[in-house]
Amino acid sequence: MTALSTPTAPVPAVPAAAPLAMSGRAAAVVPAGTPLTAAVETAVREHAHDGALPAYVYDLAHLRAHLVRIRAALVGTGVELLHAVKANPDAAILATVVRHVDGLEVASGGELSHVRAVAPGVPLAFGGPGKTDGELAAAVAAGVDRFHVESLTELRRLDATARAAGARADVLLRVNIPAAGPASPGSGAMAGPALTMGGAPSPFGMDPAEADAAARELPRLPGVEVLGVHAHLASGLGPEQCAAQAEGIAAWAAGFAARHGISLREVNVGGGMDVDYGAPARTFDWEGYGARIGRVAAAHPGVTLRIEPGRAVSAYSGWYASRVLDVKRSHGEWFAVCSGGTHHLRTPAAKGHSQPLAVLREDRWEAPWERPASDGGPVTFVGQLCTPKDVLARQVPVPQVRAGDLVVFAMAGAYAHNISHTGFLMHPDPAIVHVGG
Repeated sequence: MTALSTPTAPVPAVPAAAPLAMSGRAAAVVPAGTPLTAAVETAVREHAHDGALPAYVYDLAHLRAHLVRIRAALVGTGVELLHAVKANPDAAILATVVRHVDGLEVASGGELSHVRAVAPGVPLAFGGPGKTDGELAAAVAAGVDRFHVESLTELRRLDATARAAGARADVLLRVNIPAAGPASPGSGAMAGPALTMGGAPSPFGMDPAEADAAARELPRLPGVEVLGVHAHLASGLGPEQCAAQAEGIAAWAAGFAARHGISLREVNVGGGMDVDYGAPARTFDWEGYGARIGRVAAAHPGVTLRIEPGRAVSAYSGWYASRVLDVKRSHGEWFAVCSGGTHHLRTPAAKGHSQPLAVLREDRWEAPWERPASDGGPVTFVGQLCTPKDVLARQVPVPQVRAGDLVVFAMAGAYAHNISHTGFLMHPDPAIVHVGG
């Protein structure tokens, strides 16, 4: 099987990426520095005039610039970059991403088939809990490069599947490593700050004791070869926390391999890079992280260290555009009712935040009655759904919002459209628009 080691196309070696482009058009009311590229604004206005809203707009040039920055931050570290497809499986997004990464991580048979159609030659890792026998067989047949195995039972099933196919599956054991206590090889503890998943009851990965049992059983499982350890322990971490997490995982993996006589060749430390929806103009500090993770990799010569971000790669390069259908005042508060809603953009409801937004003023108003408009006070932006939970952004300080204006919600390029319950109320699906490609 092909090793996960080489990007599918050359990556420009640049010292740093230029700042991501933002629009300065006076017609856009952009609170709190919400990023809005000129290409996205133009596309939104064009589609609004055609009546094709709500819509998702993905700026592929914006995404390319961000990926170049990420790769540049990792130059010289020896760290390999995978991307989690679950963040956004859009075909054009993935076709852009694969030119700048060492491989993709899929977590279902559906994602596997989709990626093989979109990017046939890209190296793949197959993760996720609850893999079915059919998915394991399809992954073996498709030549998946790494299996992130979640339990001893799954390891046994993969062994049987691989042997039946006359193959051998390369495996990383996904381990739910404890997060508290001092770190020392073999101690079963991870250094660094308190983390959300490590050491807590979870359906993800196996406890260290189960990993020990899996290692002891390896001589009876000739259909699999364990190359190392995978651990994804937390999300929403800054560069120092991410690097400390990686250091703890790598130290634990080294101790685990030494105890069981396993030749440790690979450690995947997952993703978890912070994406701050409250500060949309600020991206993760890839340069600071690159310096730190490079030191972690250097401390483990002969071991390939991988990271596996998803949200932090594509979140900034997607926007969800809608039109204000009505503006009303209720018990002293202003509400803007927008086309679409959280059944298209689930992120704010799922994470409990206000999605950053920009209002694009539309001067045309052809109705014979007075145009509904707010009076300058904070406005809560909601969708069309019959539930009070359909809130996209709460109490946004914008100068004014009028019926007919356009609203563009930023940071909608990951875990947004693809996690949304689009069938609710049977509204039409949002259009998908690509610019910069």
